[in-house]
Amino acid sequence: MSISLTHVPDVDGAQDVLSDEALAFVEKLQRRFAATRDELLTARQTAQQAASEKGTIDFLPETAEVRAGDWKVAEAPEKLRDRRVEITGPASPAKMAINALNSGAKVWLADLEDASTPTWHNVVDALVNLGEAARGTLSFRSPEGKEYNLRTDAELATVVVRPRGWHLPEANVLVDGAPTVGALVDFGLHFFHNAKELAAKGDGPFYYLPKMESHLEARLWNDVFTFAEAELGIEHGTVRATVLIETIPSAFEMDEILYELRDHASGLNAGRWDYLFSIIKYFRSSGDKFIMPDRADVAMTAPMMRAYTDLLVQTCHKRGAFAMGGMAAFIPNRREPETTEAAFKKVRADKTREAGDGFDGSWVAHPDLVSICSEVFGSVLGDRPNQLDKQRPEVSVGAEDLLDVASAPGQVTEQGVHANLYVAVAYTAVWLSGNGAVAIHNLMEDAATAEISRSQVWQQIRNGVVADDTGNTITAELVKAALAEEIERLRTEVDDKETFEKYYVPAGELIGRLVSGRDEDFEDFLTLPAYRLLSTELVNR
Repeated sequence: MSISLTHVPDVDGAQDVLSDEALAFVEKLQRRFAATRDELLTARQTAQQAASEKGTIDFLPETAEVRAGDWKVAEAPEKLRDRRVEITGPASPAKMAINALNSGAKVWLADLEDASTPTWHNVVDALVNLGEAARGTLSFRSPEGKEYNLRTDAELATVVVRPRGWHLPEANVLVDGAPTVGALVDFGLHFFHNAKELAAKGDGPFYYLPKMESHLEARLWNDVFTFAEAELGIEHGTVRATVLIETIPSAFEMDEILYELRDHASGLNAGRWDYLFSIIKYFRSSGDKFIMPDRADVAMTAPMMRAYTDLLVQTCHKRGAFAMGGMAAFIPNRREPETTEAAFKKVRADKTREAGDGFDGSWVAHPDLVSICSEVFGSVLGDRPNQLDKQRPEVSVGAEDLLDVASAPGQVTEQGVHANLYVAVAYTAVWLSGNGAVAIHNLMEDAATAEISRSQVWQQIRNGVVADDTGNTITAELVKAALAEEIERLRTEVDDKETFEKYYVPAGELIGRLVSGRDEDFEDFLTLPAYRLLSTELVNR
Protein backbone atom coordinates (compact mmCIF):
# COMPACT_ATOMS: atom_id res chain seq x y z
CA MET A 1 0.00 0.00 0.00
CA SER A 2 1.50 3.32 -1.07
CA ILE A 3 -0.94 5.55 0.76
CA SER A 4 0.50 7.31 3.80
CA LEU A 5 -0.39 9.85 6.46
CA THR A 6 1.59 12.86 7.63
CA HIS A 7 0.44 11.95 11.16
CA VAL A 8 -2.49 10.60 13.12
CA PRO A 9 -4.22 13.44 14.98
CA ASP A 10 -4.83 13.28 18.70
CA VAL A 11 -8.48 12.29 18.42
CA ASP A 12 -10.15 9.42 20.28
CA GLY A 13 -11.05 6.85 17.65
CA ALA A 14 -8.63 8.20 15.02
CA GLN A 15 -6.83 4.87 14.70
CA ASP A 16 -10.10 3.13 13.86
CA VAL A 17 -11.12 5.73 11.26
CA LEU A 18 -7.65 5.59 9.70
CA SER A 19 -7.40 1.81 9.63
CA ASP A 20 -5.33 0.12 6.94
CA GLU A 21 -8.47 -1.25 5.30
CA ALA A 22 -10.15 2.16 5.17
CA LEU A 23 -7.04 3.84 3.78
CA ALA A 24 -6.72 1.11 1.15
CA PHE A 25 -10.28 1.94 0.05
CA VAL A 26 -9.41 5.65 -0.18
CA GLU A 27 -6.34 4.76 -2.23
CA LYS A 28 -8.53 2.85 -4.69
CA LEU A 29 -10.79 5.91 -5.06
CA GLN A 30 -7.81 8.20 -5.53
CA ARG A 31 -6.17 6.03 -8.19
CA ARG A 32 -9.40 5.43 -10.07
CA PHE A 33 -10.94 8.92 -10.04
CA ALA A 34 -8.35 11.61 -9.27
CA ALA A 35 -7.14 12.00 -12.86
CA THR A 36 -10.68 12.64 -14.12
CA ARG A 37 -11.18 15.15 -11.33
CA ASP A 38 -8.01 16.97 -12.42
CA GLU A 39 -9.25 17.10 -16.02
CA LEU A 40 -12.58 18.52 -14.88
CA LEU A 41 -10.90 21.25 -12.85
CA THR A 42 -8.92 22.22 -15.96
CA ALA A 43 -12.16 22.25 -17.95
CA ARG A 44 -13.61 24.68 -15.38
CA GLN A 45 -10.84 27.16 -16.15
CA THR A 46 -11.37 26.88 -19.90
CA ALA A 47 -15.13 27.35 -19.59
CA GLN A 48 -14.78 30.32 -17.25
CA GLN A 49 -12.33 32.10 -19.52
CA ALA A 50 -14.59 31.61 -22.52
CA ALA A 51 -17.65 32.86 -20.62
CA SER A 52 -15.79 35.87 -19.29
CA GLU A 53 -14.68 36.85 -22.80
CA LYS A 54 -18.18 36.45 -24.26
CA GLY A 55 -19.95 37.95 -21.26
CA THR A 56 -22.58 35.21 -21.39
CA ILE A 57 -23.32 31.49 -21.23
CA ASP A 58 -26.29 29.45 -22.41
CA PHE A 59 -27.96 26.08 -22.03
CA LEU A 60 -25.94 23.31 -23.69
CA PRO A 61 -27.13 22.43 -27.22
CA GLU A 62 -25.52 18.98 -27.00
CA THR A 63 -27.74 17.98 -24.06
CA ALA A 64 -31.05 19.31 -25.40
CA GLU A 65 -32.44 15.75 -25.56
CA VAL A 66 -31.84 15.28 -21.84
CA ARG A 67 -33.73 18.49 -21.03
CA ALA A 68 -36.60 17.47 -23.33
CA GLY A 69 -36.67 13.82 -22.26
CA ASP A 70 -39.33 12.13 -20.15
CA TRP A 71 -37.35 10.64 -17.27
CA LYS A 72 -37.29 10.81 -13.49
CA VAL A 73 -34.80 10.16 -10.71
CA ALA A 74 -35.12 7.15 -8.44
CA GLU A 75 -37.91 7.22 -5.88
CA ALA A 76 -36.82 8.68 -2.57
CA PRO A 77 -36.13 6.39 0.40
CA GLU A 78 -38.46 6.80 3.36
CA LYS A 79 -36.01 8.85 5.46
CA LEU A 80 -35.72 11.52 2.74
CA ARG A 81 -39.36 12.00 1.79
CA ASP A 82 -40.02 14.72 4.36
CA ARG A 83 -37.25 17.35 4.39
CA ARG A 84 -39.25 20.39 5.45
CA VAL A 85 -36.48 21.70 7.70
CA GLU A 86 -32.76 20.94 7.52
CA ILE A 87 -30.20 22.25 9.97
CA THR A 88 -26.64 22.81 8.81
CA GLY A 89 -23.44 22.78 10.79
CA PRO A 90 -20.07 21.11 11.23
CA ALA A 91 -19.70 17.55 12.53
CA SER A 92 -16.87 18.58 14.86
CA PRO A 93 -16.93 19.14 17.80
CA ALA A 94 -19.28 16.44 19.07
CA LYS A 95 -21.37 18.93 21.05
CA MET A 96 -22.48 20.68 17.85
CA ALA A 97 -23.21 17.36 16.17
CA ILE A 98 -25.41 16.26 19.08
CA ASN A 99 -27.26 19.58 19.16
CA ALA A 100 -28.00 19.29 15.44
CA LEU A 101 -29.22 15.70 15.73
CA ASN A 102 -31.43 16.65 18.68
CA SER A 103 -32.72 19.90 17.12
CA GLY A 104 -36.05 18.60 15.83
CA ALA A 105 -35.00 19.17 12.22
CA LYS A 106 -35.84 16.44 9.72
CA VAL A 107 -32.29 16.46 8.30
CA TRP A 108 -28.89 17.47 9.59
CA LEU A 109 -26.48 18.55 6.88
CA ALA A 110 -23.25 17.39 8.51
CA ASP A 111 -20.84 19.80 6.90
CA LEU A 112 -17.24 18.85 6.16
CA GLU A 113 -16.98 21.77 3.74
CA ASP A 114 -18.01 25.45 4.02
CA ALA A 115 -18.80 25.38 7.73
CA SER A 116 -15.68 23.44 8.69
CA THR A 117 -12.01 24.29 8.65
CA PRO A 118 -10.33 21.16 7.22
CA THR A 119 -7.58 20.84 9.78
CA TRP A 120 -6.64 17.20 10.02
CA HIS A 121 -7.96 17.16 13.59
CA ASN A 122 -11.35 18.50 12.46
CA VAL A 123 -11.64 16.10 9.53
CA VAL A 124 -10.91 13.01 11.60
CA ASP A 125 -12.94 14.14 14.60
CA ALA A 126 -15.93 14.76 12.32
CA LEU A 127 -15.63 11.26 10.86
CA VAL A 128 -15.41 9.73 14.34
CA ASN A 129 -18.54 11.64 15.37
CA LEU A 130 -20.42 10.62 12.23
CA GLY A 131 -19.53 6.98 12.88
CA GLU A 132 -20.88 7.16 16.41
CA ALA A 133 -23.98 9.01 15.18
CA ALA A 134 -24.65 6.22 12.68
CA ARG A 135 -24.61 3.75 15.58
CA GLY A 136 -26.55 5.94 18.02
CA THR A 137 -23.66 6.08 20.49
CA LEU A 138 -22.53 9.70 20.11
CA SER A 139 -22.08 11.53 23.42
CA PHE A 140 -19.96 14.33 24.85
CA ARG A 141 -18.87 15.50 28.28
CA SER A 142 -17.71 19.10 28.56
CA PRO A 143 -14.69 20.10 30.67
CA GLU A 144 -17.21 21.51 33.15
CA GLY A 145 -18.85 18.10 33.43
CA LYS A 146 -21.99 18.80 31.37
CA GLU A 147 -23.29 15.73 29.55
CA TYR A 148 -24.57 15.82 25.96
CA ASN A 149 -26.41 12.75 24.68
CA LEU A 150 -28.68 11.83 21.80
CA ARG A 151 -32.30 12.22 22.75
CA THR A 152 -34.47 9.13 23.03
CA ASP A 153 -37.83 10.88 23.35
CA ALA A 154 -38.04 12.07 19.74
CA GLU A 155 -36.76 11.20 16.27
CA LEU A 156 -33.24 12.31 15.49
CA ALA A 157 -32.41 14.24 12.34
CA THR A 158 -31.43 12.13 9.34
CA VAL A 159 -27.76 12.68 8.55
CA VAL A 160 -26.74 13.95 5.11
CA VAL A 161 -22.96 14.43 4.86
CA ARG A 162 -21.43 17.21 2.78
CA PRO A 163 -17.89 16.26 1.75
CA ARG A 164 -15.46 18.85 0.47
CA GLY A 165 -15.78 20.14 -3.09
CA TRP A 166 -13.74 18.69 -5.94
CA HIS A 167 -11.24 21.57 -5.78
CA LEU A 168 -9.92 21.00 -2.25
CA PRO A 169 -6.90 18.78 -1.53
CA GLU A 170 -6.11 16.76 1.58
CA ALA A 171 -2.48 17.43 2.46
CA ASN A 172 -2.37 14.89 5.29
CA VAL A 173 -3.25 11.84 3.19
CA LEU A 174 -0.69 11.08 0.50
CA VAL A 175 -0.68 8.65 -2.40
CA ASP A 176 2.74 8.22 -3.97
CA GLY A 177 3.81 11.20 -1.88
CA ALA A 178 1.24 13.60 -3.35
CA PRO A 179 -1.87 15.10 -1.65
CA THR A 180 -5.16 13.33 -2.25
CA VAL A 181 -8.55 14.73 -3.25
CA GLY A 182 -10.32 16.01 -0.14
CA ALA A 183 -13.74 14.92 -1.43
CA LEU A 184 -12.56 11.35 -1.93
CA VAL A 185 -11.02 11.23 1.56
CA ASP A 186 -14.20 12.54 3.19
CA PHE A 187 -16.54 10.32 1.21
CA GLY A 188 -14.26 7.29 1.24
CA LEU A 189 -13.67 7.17 4.99
CA HIS A 190 -17.31 7.91 5.82
CA PHE A 191 -18.68 5.39 3.31
CA PHE A 192 -16.24 2.62 4.20
CA HIS A 193 -17.03 2.72 7.92
CA ASN A 194 -20.76 3.51 7.83
CA ALA A 195 -22.43 2.53 4.57
CA LYS A 196 -23.48 -0.98 5.61
CA GLU A 197 -24.64 0.19 9.04
CA LEU A 198 -26.71 3.02 7.55
CA ALA A 199 -28.11 0.95 4.69
CA ALA A 200 -29.29 -1.80 7.06
CA LYS A 201 -31.41 0.76 8.93
CA GLY A 202 -32.60 2.70 5.87
CA ASP A 203 -30.64 5.71 7.08
CA GLY A 204 -28.39 6.21 4.07
CA PRO A 205 -25.69 6.79 3.26
CA PHE A 206 -26.86 10.21 2.06
CA TYR A 207 -24.69 13.06 0.77
CA TYR A 208 -24.82 16.72 -0.24
CA LEU A 209 -22.51 17.52 -3.18
CA PRO A 210 -21.07 21.06 -3.28
CA LYS A 211 -19.45 23.43 -5.79
CA MET A 212 -20.06 21.46 -8.98
CA GLU A 213 -19.93 23.38 -12.25
CA SER A 214 -21.07 20.80 -14.83
CA HIS A 215 -22.98 17.58 -15.38
CA LEU A 216 -19.66 15.89 -16.09
CA GLU A 217 -18.66 16.55 -12.48
CA ALA A 218 -21.95 14.97 -11.42
CA ARG A 219 -21.14 12.00 -13.66
CA LEU A 220 -17.86 11.59 -11.80
CA TRP A 221 -19.66 11.51 -8.46
CA ASN A 222 -22.10 8.95 -9.87
CA ASP A 223 -19.16 6.79 -10.96
CA VAL A 224 -17.67 7.10 -7.47
CA PHE A 225 -20.94 6.01 -5.87
CA THR A 226 -21.39 3.08 -8.25
CA PHE A 227 -17.84 1.86 -7.69
CA ALA A 228 -18.05 2.25 -3.90
CA GLU A 229 -21.34 0.35 -3.69
CA ALA A 230 -19.91 -2.52 -5.74
CA GLU A 231 -16.71 -2.65 -3.70
CA LEU A 232 -18.57 -3.03 -0.41
CA GLY A 233 -21.35 -5.24 -1.78
CA ILE A 234 -24.09 -2.67 -1.26
CA GLU A 235 -27.09 -2.53 -3.60
CA HIS A 236 -26.72 -0.06 -6.47
CA GLY A 237 -28.71 3.10 -5.81
CA THR A 238 -28.47 2.90 -2.01
CA VAL A 239 -26.48 6.13 -1.95
CA ARG A 240 -28.60 9.25 -2.43
CA ALA A 241 -27.16 12.66 -3.20
CA THR A 242 -28.54 16.19 -3.17
CA VAL A 243 -26.61 18.64 -5.32
CA LEU A 244 -26.07 22.24 -4.35
CA ILE A 245 -26.77 24.47 -7.33
CA GLU A 246 -24.40 27.14 -6.11
CA THR A 247 -22.48 28.00 -9.26
CA ILE A 248 -23.79 29.88 -12.27
CA PRO A 249 -22.79 27.21 -14.84
CA SER A 250 -24.59 24.52 -12.84
CA ALA A 251 -27.81 26.58 -13.02
CA PHE A 252 -27.71 25.97 -16.77
CA GLU A 253 -27.29 22.21 -16.28
CA MET A 254 -29.82 21.28 -13.59
CA ASP A 255 -31.59 18.67 -15.73
CA GLU A 256 -28.30 17.21 -16.87
CA ILE A 257 -26.92 16.98 -13.31
CA LEU A 258 -30.01 15.12 -12.12
CA TYR A 259 -29.86 12.86 -15.16
CA GLU A 260 -26.24 11.86 -14.54
CA LEU A 261 -27.07 11.02 -10.92
CA ARG A 262 -30.57 9.70 -11.57
CA ASP A 263 -30.08 6.35 -9.79
CA HIS A 264 -28.51 8.17 -6.85
CA ALA A 265 -30.20 11.58 -7.01
CA SER A 266 -32.38 13.00 -4.27
CA GLY A 267 -32.70 16.67 -5.18
CA LEU A 268 -31.16 20.08 -5.73
CA ASN A 269 -30.53 22.89 -3.29
CA ALA A 270 -30.44 26.64 -3.92
CA GLY A 271 -27.07 27.63 -2.43
CA ARG A 272 -27.60 31.35 -2.64
CA TRP A 273 -24.35 32.89 -1.33
CA ASP A 274 -21.96 30.73 -3.30
CA TYR A 275 -24.21 31.27 -6.31
CA LEU A 276 -23.75 35.04 -6.11
CA PHE A 277 -20.01 34.58 -5.63
CA SER A 278 -19.93 32.31 -8.67
CA ILE A 279 -21.57 34.95 -10.88
CA ILE A 280 -18.91 37.48 -9.88
CA LYS A 281 -16.12 34.93 -10.33
CA TYR A 282 -17.36 33.62 -13.66
CA PHE A 283 -17.88 37.05 -15.22
CA ARG A 284 -15.24 39.02 -13.35
CA SER A 285 -13.71 40.35 -16.58
CA SER A 286 -17.01 40.92 -18.42
CA GLY A 287 -17.60 44.57 -17.53
CA ASP A 288 -19.99 46.50 -15.36
CA LYS A 289 -23.20 44.71 -16.37
CA PHE A 290 -22.26 42.09 -13.77
CA ILE A 291 -21.65 44.58 -10.94
CA MET A 292 -23.78 43.59 -7.96
CA PRO A 293 -25.10 45.91 -5.27
CA ASP A 294 -23.90 45.53 -1.69
CA ARG A 295 -24.28 41.99 -0.39
CA ALA A 296 -26.88 43.13 2.14
CA ASP A 297 -29.04 44.51 -0.72
CA VAL A 298 -29.07 41.37 -2.90
CA ALA A 299 -32.39 39.79 -1.96
CA MET A 300 -33.86 36.52 -3.14
CA THR A 301 -36.64 38.58 -4.71
CA ALA A 302 -34.23 40.11 -7.25
CA PRO A 303 -35.29 39.04 -10.77
CA MET A 304 -32.15 36.95 -11.42
CA MET A 305 -32.60 35.13 -8.11
CA ARG A 306 -36.30 34.52 -8.74
CA ALA A 307 -35.40 33.04 -12.14
CA TYR A 308 -32.83 30.76 -10.52
CA THR A 309 -35.08 29.46 -7.75
CA ASP A 310 -38.18 29.12 -9.95
CA LEU A 311 -36.20 27.09 -12.49
CA LEU A 312 -34.79 24.91 -9.72
CA VAL A 313 -38.24 24.06 -8.34
CA GLN A 314 -39.66 23.41 -11.79
CA THR A 315 -36.73 21.21 -12.82
CA CYS A 316 -36.71 19.17 -9.62
CA HIS A 317 -40.42 18.46 -9.55
CA LYS A 318 -40.53 17.56 -13.24
CA ARG A 319 -37.91 14.91 -12.46
CA GLY A 320 -39.35 13.66 -9.16
CA ALA A 321 -36.54 15.26 -7.14
CA PHE A 322 -36.74 17.49 -4.07
CA ALA A 323 -36.18 21.23 -4.29
CA MET A 324 -34.44 22.51 -1.17
CA GLY A 325 -34.40 26.17 -0.19
CA GLY A 326 -31.44 28.23 0.90
CA MET A 327 -29.75 29.11 4.14
CA ALA A 328 -31.39 31.37 6.71
CA ALA A 329 -28.19 33.06 7.85
CA PHE A 330 -29.92 35.18 10.51
CA ILE A 331 -29.36 33.85 14.00
CA PRO A 332 -31.06 34.77 17.27
CA ASN A 333 -29.26 36.44 20.13
CA ARG A 334 -30.79 35.34 23.43
CA ARG A 335 -29.26 38.35 25.19
CA GLU A 336 -30.91 40.78 22.77
CA PRO A 337 -34.66 40.15 22.41
CA GLU A 338 -35.12 42.83 19.75
CA THR A 339 -32.37 41.32 17.60
CA THR A 340 -33.92 37.89 18.01
CA GLU A 341 -37.38 39.15 17.07
CA ALA A 342 -35.99 40.80 13.95
CA ALA A 343 -34.14 37.58 13.00
CA PHE A 344 -37.28 35.50 13.47
CA LYS A 345 -39.29 37.90 11.29
CA LYS A 346 -36.76 37.76 8.45
CA VAL A 347 -36.49 33.99 8.58
CA ARG A 348 -40.27 33.59 8.57
CA ALA A 349 -40.59 35.83 5.51
CA ASP A 350 -37.82 33.97 3.70
CA LYS A 351 -39.28 30.53 4.41
CA THR A 352 -42.81 31.67 3.58
CA ARG A 353 -41.63 32.75 0.13
CA GLU A 354 -39.85 29.43 -0.42
CA ALA A 355 -42.79 27.31 0.71
CA GLY A 356 -45.14 29.30 -1.50
CA ASP A 357 -42.82 28.85 -4.47
CA GLY A 358 -42.96 25.08 -4.15
CA PHE A 359 -39.76 24.21 -2.30
CA ASP A 360 -40.00 20.98 -0.33
CA GLY A 361 -37.99 22.29 2.62
CA SER A 362 -35.26 24.68 3.57
CA TRP A 363 -32.15 25.28 5.65
CA VAL A 364 -31.54 26.96 8.98
CA ALA A 365 -28.26 27.49 10.81
CA HIS A 366 -29.49 27.56 14.42
CA PRO A 367 -31.68 25.18 16.47
CA ASP A 368 -33.92 28.08 17.57
CA LEU A 369 -35.02 28.54 13.94
CA VAL A 370 -36.10 24.93 13.38
CA SER A 371 -39.61 25.45 14.74
CA ILE A 372 -40.22 28.52 12.54
CA CYS A 373 -39.17 26.74 9.35
CA SER A 374 -41.14 23.64 10.30
CA GLU A 375 -44.25 25.69 11.08
CA VAL A 376 -44.10 27.65 7.82
CA PHE A 377 -43.66 24.58 5.64
CA GLY A 378 -46.18 22.65 7.70
CA SER A 379 -48.84 25.29 7.00
CA VAL A 380 -48.34 24.76 3.26
CA LEU A 381 -47.72 21.01 3.22
CA GLY A 382 -50.54 19.97 5.52
CA ASP A 383 -50.51 16.17 5.62
CA ARG A 384 -48.17 15.90 2.63
CA PRO A 385 -44.46 15.18 3.23
CA ASN A 386 -43.39 17.33 0.28
CA GLN A 387 -44.60 19.33 -2.73
CA LEU A 388 -43.44 17.14 -5.59
CA ASP A 389 -46.91 17.57 -7.10
CA LYS A 390 -46.34 21.32 -7.57
CA GLN A 391 -44.98 21.33 -11.11
CA ARG A 392 -44.75 25.10 -11.85
CA PRO A 393 -45.68 24.84 -15.58
CA GLU A 394 -45.95 28.62 -15.78
CA VAL A 395 -42.21 29.07 -15.25
CA SER A 396 -40.23 30.00 -18.35
CA VAL A 397 -36.60 30.94 -17.71
CA GLY A 398 -34.04 31.82 -20.37
CA ALA A 399 -30.33 32.52 -20.17
CA GLU A 400 -30.97 36.26 -20.11
CA ASP A 401 -33.12 35.86 -16.99
CA LEU A 402 -30.43 33.99 -15.07
CA LEU A 403 -27.81 36.57 -16.08
CA ASP A 404 -29.90 39.69 -15.41
CA VAL A 405 -27.62 41.09 -12.70
CA ALA A 406 -28.23 44.69 -13.79
CA SER A 407 -31.87 44.65 -12.64
CA ALA A 408 -31.02 43.68 -9.06
CA PRO A 409 -32.12 46.60 -6.84
CA GLY A 410 -29.67 48.14 -4.41
CA GLN A 411 -26.57 50.28 -4.22
CA VAL A 412 -22.83 49.93 -4.06
CA THR A 413 -21.55 51.88 -1.08
CA GLU A 414 -18.32 52.53 0.76
CA GLN A 415 -20.13 51.33 3.85
CA GLY A 416 -20.66 48.04 2.02
CA VAL A 417 -16.95 47.90 1.15
CA HIS A 418 -16.08 48.26 4.83
CA ALA A 419 -18.65 45.60 5.81
CA ASN A 420 -17.28 43.18 3.22
CA LEU A 421 -13.68 43.68 4.33
CA TYR A 422 -14.60 43.26 8.00
CA VAL A 423 -16.44 39.99 7.34
CA ALA A 424 -13.76 38.63 5.00
CA VAL A 425 -10.93 39.26 7.47
CA ALA A 426 -12.85 38.24 10.59
CA TYR A 427 -14.13 35.02 9.02
CA THR A 428 -10.76 34.08 7.52
CA ALA A 429 -9.05 34.61 10.87
CA VAL A 430 -11.53 32.38 12.66
CA TRP A 431 -11.24 29.81 9.85
CA LEU A 432 -7.45 29.78 10.26
CA SER A 433 -7.93 29.20 13.98
CA GLY A 434 -9.90 26.03 13.22
CA ASN A 435 -13.55 27.12 13.26
CA GLY A 436 -15.38 27.17 9.92
CA ALA A 437 -18.67 28.77 11.00
CA VAL A 438 -18.90 31.92 13.09
CA ALA A 439 -21.57 34.42 14.12
CA ILE A 440 -20.67 37.95 12.97
CA HIS A 441 -23.17 40.73 13.64
CA ASN A 442 -25.98 38.20 14.16
CA LEU A 443 -25.39 36.43 10.86
CA MET A 444 -23.94 32.94 10.56
CA GLU A 445 -20.99 33.44 8.26
CA ASP A 446 -19.23 30.60 6.49
CA ALA A 447 -16.84 30.30 3.56
CA ALA A 448 -19.57 31.18 1.06
CA THR A 449 -20.33 34.58 2.61
CA ALA A 450 -16.63 35.36 2.95
CA GLU A 451 -16.21 34.50 -0.74
CA ILE A 452 -18.83 36.95 -1.92
CA SER A 453 -17.46 39.61 0.43
CA ARG A 454 -13.91 39.49 -0.95
CA SER A 455 -14.94 38.97 -4.59
CA GLN A 456 -17.30 41.96 -4.56
CA VAL A 457 -14.50 44.29 -3.50
CA TRP A 458 -12.17 42.89 -6.20
CA GLN A 459 -14.88 43.42 -8.80
CA GLN A 460 -15.57 46.98 -7.67
CA ILE A 461 -11.90 47.95 -7.93
CA ARG A 462 -11.53 46.23 -11.30
CA ASN A 463 -14.46 48.18 -12.74
CA GLY A 464 -13.84 51.52 -11.04
CA VAL A 465 -17.29 51.54 -9.46
CA VAL A 466 -18.45 54.83 -7.94
CA ALA A 467 -19.88 54.46 -4.42
CA ASP A 468 -23.48 55.69 -4.20
CA ASP A 469 -23.14 56.96 -0.65
CA THR A 470 -19.94 59.03 -1.02
CA GLY A 471 -19.41 59.57 -4.73
CA ASN A 472 -15.88 58.21 -4.41
CA THR A 473 -14.47 55.80 -6.97
CA ILE A 474 -13.60 52.49 -5.36
CA THR A 475 -9.89 52.16 -6.07
CA ALA A 476 -7.14 49.93 -4.77
CA GLU A 477 -5.91 52.83 -2.64
CA LEU A 478 -9.36 53.45 -1.13
CA VAL A 479 -9.75 49.74 -0.34
CA LYS A 480 -6.27 49.54 1.17
CA ALA A 481 -7.14 52.38 3.56
CA ALA A 482 -10.54 50.80 4.37
CA LEU A 483 -8.90 47.44 5.03
CA ALA A 484 -6.45 49.04 7.44
CA GLU A 485 -9.38 50.62 9.31
CA GLU A 486 -11.25 47.32 9.57
CA ILE A 487 -8.16 45.44 10.73
CA GLU A 488 -7.65 48.09 13.40
CA ARG A 489 -11.30 47.76 14.40
CA LEU A 490 -10.82 44.02 14.78
CA ARG A 491 -7.66 44.61 16.81
CA THR A 492 -9.75 46.51 19.38
CA GLU A 493 -12.37 43.74 19.46
CA VAL A 494 -10.00 40.78 19.90
CA ASP A 495 -8.99 40.50 23.54
CA ASP A 496 -5.97 38.26 23.12
CA LYS A 497 -2.99 39.90 21.38
CA GLU A 498 -1.38 36.57 20.52
CA THR A 499 -4.58 35.37 18.82
CA PHE A 500 -4.75 38.57 16.81
CA GLU A 501 -1.16 38.31 15.63
CA LYS A 502 -1.41 34.61 14.85
CA TYR A 503 -4.65 34.61 12.90
CA TYR A 504 -5.96 38.10 12.14
CA VAL A 505 -2.72 39.53 10.79
CA PRO A 506 -2.23 36.76 8.18
CA ALA A 507 -5.95 36.89 7.40
CA GLY A 508 -5.69 40.63 6.73
CA GLU A 509 -2.65 40.10 4.50
CA LEU A 510 -4.42 37.37 2.54
CA ILE A 511 -7.60 39.38 2.03
CA GLY A 512 -5.53 42.42 1.06
CA ARG A 513 -4.07 40.43 -1.82
CA LEU A 514 -7.34 38.81 -2.87
CA VAL A 515 -9.16 42.17 -3.22
CA SER A 516 -6.44 43.90 -5.26
CA GLY A 517 -8.47 44.07 -8.47
CA ARG A 518 -5.62 42.41 -10.37
CA ASP A 519 -6.31 39.29 -12.43
CA GLU A 520 -3.35 37.40 -11.00
CA ASP A 521 -4.66 37.85 -7.44
CA PHE A 522 -8.18 36.48 -8.00
CA GLU A 523 -8.08 33.02 -6.45
CA ASP A 524 -10.84 30.65 -7.50
CA PHE A 525 -11.52 29.86 -3.85
CA LEU A 526 -10.50 31.71 -0.70
CA THR A 527 -10.06 28.37 1.05
CA LEU A 528 -7.24 27.30 -1.29
CA PRO A 529 -4.66 29.90 -0.18
CA ALA A 530 -6.08 29.71 3.35
CA TYR A 531 -5.49 25.95 3.35
CA ARG A 532 -1.92 26.53 2.23
CA LEU A 533 -1.52 28.79 5.25
CA LEU A 534 -2.89 26.02 7.46
CA SER A 535 -0.49 23.52 5.95
CA THR A 536 2.63 25.66 6.22
CA GLU A 537 2.70 28.79 8.35
CA LEU A 538 0.12 27.91 10.99
CA VAL A 539 -0.15 25.06 13.44
CA ASN A 540 -2.34 22.39 11.80
CA ARG A 541 -4.46 21.23 14.70
